[in-house]
Amino acid sequence: MSIDRIVLAFAGTVVILSAILAWVFSPWWLLLTLFVGFNLLQSAFTGFCPLAMILKAMGVKPGEAFS
Repeated sequence: MSIDRIVLAFAGTVVILSAILAWVFSPWWLLLTLFVGFNLLQSAFTGFCPLAMILKAMGVKPGEAFS
């Protein structure tokens, strides 16, 4: 699996988990969803993604998101 696909899967998982936690425990968990959304948006404009940098350092191969 490429870095791009891992980042997308991780972001989706965190958003779903955040929504479930907000529903079950507290609406404050939606701040996590806001944080993920902000990071995805800034990554689209700047190309800076901390998770992608970590995965690259771990040796995960880069690739296109939808190739």
